[in-house]
Amino acid sequence: MLKNYLLNILPLSFLCLTTFSSCEKVFEEDNYVAYFGGEIINPQSNEVLFLKNGKVLDTIYLDEKNRFLHKFDSLAPGLYTFQHLPEYQYIYFDKNDSLMIRLNSFDFDNSLAFCGRGDLKNNFLIDQFLKNEDELNSLHNVLEKNPTAFTKTIDSLYDIRTADYLKRRAEIGWNTAFDSVAKAGIDLSYYYKKELYPIVHQFKTRNNVFDSLPKDFYSYRNTIDFNNSNFSDYSPYVKYVTSLLNNKAFVNNGYKVDKHSVVNNIYKLNTVDSIIHNTYIKNSILNNIAYMYLLEDQNMYNNKKFIDRYLELTTNEEQQKDVKSIYDAIQNLKVGNTLPEVSLINTKLEPVAVNSLTNGKLTVIYFWTTHAESHLQSVHKKIKMYKEQFPNVNFVGVNINDTQEKWLKAIKDNKLEDFTELKSTKFHDIRKDWVITKVHRTIILNPDGTIKNAFANLFEVNFKKELE
Repeated sequence: MLKNYLLNILPLSFLCLTTFSSCEKVFEEDNYVAYFGGEIINPQSNEVLFLKNGKVLDTIYLDEKNRFLHKFDSLAPGLYTFQHLPEYQYIYFDKNDSLMIRLNSFDFDNSLAFCGRGDLKNNFLIDQFLKNEDELNSLHNVLEKNPTAFTKTIDSLYDIRTADYLKRRAEIGWNTAFDSVAKAGIDLSYYYKKELYPIVHQFKTRNNVFDSLPKDFYSYRNTIDFNNSNFSDYSPYVKYVTSLLNNKAFVNNGYKVDKHSVVNNIYKLNTVDSIIHNTYIKNSILNNIAYMYLLEDQNMYNNKKFIDRYLELTTNEEQQKDVKSIYDAIQNLKVGNTLPEVSLINTKLEPVAVNSLTNGKLTVIYFWTTHAESHLQSVHKKIKMYKEQFPNVNFVGVNINDTQEKWLKAIKDNKLEDFTELKSTKFHDIRKDWVITKVHRTIILNPDGTIKNAFANLFEVNFKKELE
């Protein structure tokens, strides 16, 4: 572990020394000059996107050594995002910060390290992000516990995280603006678990625990600033609000989970309208609800009712346009329609027409990417099983967003030569026209090429019935 850490940090420290040694002289009290640079190992493209509130501020290109450096003549302090698609992470800039990153795209979050002016704050953020992910991965068993045991467990974790936060705040001495982000990352992760608890507990144990929750179980809700503009695209905030809305809809629906219900999802829209008044944040959360709902419920009448209410509440015309484009794309994927043409190639790198996929057989199209390794393994295991059970069904795998070299290597490394494997050469098109936003999506075509079900899930219990 120490060896890998040193291999990552030492080259990064050298880059910082050589890159930023002459930058200090440009900083003056009245300017907001800042620098952002770094190195990406195993890059998936030749660019890094720099964003604020979901909008791309700059596209920064890698050089022949997979390095980049960008000078901002004026950069307001705050939380930003950088993307090396399909991955992203947060980065916080104070006035005149100069930050260098180094990461390996094959292990994006775990390999990410910062150096330079402002590095200690950002290394704290990525450390907290990884701890949040570890806690969520081990949360399932905790959610089965009774309310007293559950509270004791998550309170203990929260106390440890808070003590670490207080220690690091004293050591680094960051300002109040960054402190609100750092503290929120810990608090909102804790609150998220509490909102999640009653729904998941009832699903796993069949026991309704609402009546046995302490009266002050949700007292923190009164302390949350839902209108803090720093949190508009901050994942701990978005996750928390999503779980809060699910919880409230769960109670409103008589303690029944129904994520497909148009009534529940319109209730979520109305709840956002009542508790969030910051226009940007409200539009962002409304947009998030719309995305999740439209990609789950394909009842065309319900979709229309939902869209009408969404358009009444949102004021962001660009987001409206995006959501309506998804709505229109879903309409195009109705039963009996044909799939829109997208660019596909086979392992011989030959183009493959969408209308040739079925070969006169019932056809299952599934999706995968090396960025979701566990899914890659599990989906091919499922397909192997179904191929044996249904020899007359055609199964076609489509890689959605890897490089050509990485895709072919994955086929070889995972011994997938006996599977029919294709690759999308234009991820944007397949994402937009086939509405592929989740790798678990499965499309089923009739032998004549028409759509039988464009929104199936290979891992659902009743999927087998789709093939009979």
